This record gives sequence, structure tokens and C-alpha cells, in this order.
Amino acid sequence: MALLTSLPIPPHFDPARVGDVWRVPYQQRAEEAANWAKQHNIQPASSDRTRICLLAIDVQNTFCIPEFELFVGGRSGMGAVEDNGRLCEFIYRNLGVITEIAPTMDTHTAMQIFHPIFWINQAGEHPAPVATMISLQDVEQGVWRVNPAIAHSLGQSYEALQQHAWYYTHQLTQDGKYPLTVWPYHSMLGGIGQALVSAVEEALFFHCIARSSQTRFELKGGNPLTENYSVLRPEVLAGVGGAAIAQKNSSLLQKLLAFDAVIIAGQAKSHCVAWTISDFLSEIQAIEPSLAQKVYLLEDCTSPVVVPGVVDFTEQADAVFQRFVDAGMHLVKSTQPISEWQGMGLQDTSPEGVLETRR
Repeated sequence: MALLTSLPIPPHFDPARVGDVWRVPYQQRAEEAANWAKQHNIQPASSDRTRICLLAIDVQNTFCIPEFELFVGGRSGMGAVEDNGRLCEFIYRNLGVITEIAPTMDTHTAMQIFHPIFWINQAGEHPAPVATMISLQDVEQGVWRVNPAIAHSLGQSYEALQQHAWYYTHQLTQDGKYPLTVWPYHSMLGGIGQALVSAVEEALFFHCIARSSQTRFELKGGNPLTENYSVLRPEVLAGVGGAAIAQKNSSLLQKLLAFDAVIIAGQAKSHCVAWTISDFLSEIQAIEPSLAQKVYLLEDCTSPVVVPGVVDFTEQADAVFQRFVDAGMHLVKSTQPISEWQGMGLQDTSPEGVLETRR
């Protein structure tokens, strides 16, 4: 069996800074990446015979930096920081074989159905974020109703928004999804929370230059009338009367299906990662179930939502990941050489034979 020769970690990477926010020195890193590619004979991604995509889900400050709004600590308390340290090292070690990196970016404005300003109770108070889940029964009984003050900004009548609130919570219940959760304002468009974690952004930029492979950013979550945990589709596609309010991300789906292998990491394991993989699996099973075998889940580069004393989604996340494995996907660790992953075939495209063909 052929083995992949892992590349060294570039000297600029400092694991102690993964949990910090800082400016990436682009020009300096670009020069270093070009020199790194020459030094290690890293070929352009266009020469890859086995095409591998890394889908990095919502690796943003808002989820991954401890003092930000929705830090995913997992049960260790520092989950996302630890995950991102391993993710950066994985990217650097496998720089020569990852063809393309597609980071998703949760992107919101204030007046959206999962933010406090959207809702009020009979006293005119907004719901407390994280601790509040709004059910169909809550809407029917008037425990929570749409805030009339936002109707003008959303370009709809209050009555239409209230009807949508009922229909939306009804659809979530009917489809067996999580109840509507009110989250803190997070990943705000144009804000620092929306930005990628600096250390990860740097690794993606370094890969882009070293491999002449454009980083393919995917924004999600901008629709005010639906949640959008999955990058492939929002939670609810249609509103009252069946009118479309959102669409599937068909272009990304087709892009992912075209790769020989798709590696998935990011935050949070229990929400945006799980929903994305679930939607990807549903599409795969509708086309050809065996395609699930080309999906690899980096289990040590993702953590579930855990808010001590409030919620802990660890068991639910583990259960859904087991469902993915049972369907044919692979659970792998970032520290394990890619060439040792079951079903992964890598072919040498470099003059010096960095890779041997695995048959």
C-alpha cells in the first residue's frame, strides 16, 4: 500500500494563536507559499488525478473564539479552538493533495426569524437567546408573536409575517426538526464575528497560493424567514400557500459530487455540520447510495454545542454521525495519513514521486 509523505508544518503557524483574532499578512504569506511550493515540489491543483475537496463548515470567529457569541466549546470547554488547531495542521500536512477548499460562512442580519428582535411576548419583551425555543404551540397560544415593528423593514405586512410564523413552526414540527431556537445575534454581515478564524484563514490562503487553487467561499443564512444550518438548503423552502421563500444550493451540491473525495470538518457537529452532511447524504441516496463512500468526516475537527447547565447536544451529534457511517461515510482523524483512509486512492503527479499510485 502506498503511503503519503506528509509535508512539514510551515514555520509561520503558531498553534498558541489559534484562539486569537489577528490580521493575516497576505503578501508575506503569498511569497512564502510560493517558495514553499517550490521547496517541496508542490504541483498546481489542476494536475491532481484524485481530486479532493475540503468542506470547512462555519469556521468563523462567532463559533470558534471563546469570547464570541456562540463559541462551540464542546464538553472539553475549548472544543472549537482545539479542532481548528488540528484542522490547520491537517491542511498544511496535506497541502499537496487537497485540491480545493470550500469554507462556508454563516452570514446574518439582525432581523431574522432566529434572532430576538423578530419576536415579542404579551409584555413586549424579546425572548432570551439560547434558552428560548419557540414551538408551534407557543405561536398558536400567543406566547410568542412576530414583532410588529420589524414588518416594514422586511417589506411585508404584520399579518403575513404572523401567518409565516405559524406555518414555519408547523413545518419544523411536521418534518421532525429541532424547534425554532432563538440565538444571540451572531455572524453579523460585515462584522468581525462573521470572519474566518485568523489561523484557518491563513491556512486557506497559503493553500490557495501554493496550489494555485481558488478558495471557494459559500455564504449561507441570509434569508430572514428561515434558519439555514445546512449549507445545502435552508430549513424551510416554502412559505404559506407553497410560495418559495428559499432554494437549495444546487451549484455547491453538483460541485461536491464531482470530486473524488469530500472531507468535512467545522462547527458545530450537532448543528450546521450535521445538517449539511444529512442533506448531502439525502441527495447522494437519491442519486446513487454508494457515493457516500467518498465522504470523509474529520471527527477530531468538529465539536457539538454544549452550554453547561442549559443544553448538551453531544449524544445527539454522536448518534447522527453513526447514522452517516452506517450509510457508508468514513469517520477519520486528521492525524491519520490520507493514504491510509479506507477507499482513498491517490496517484502521483509529481516528478519526484511524492506519491506512489495506490491501486
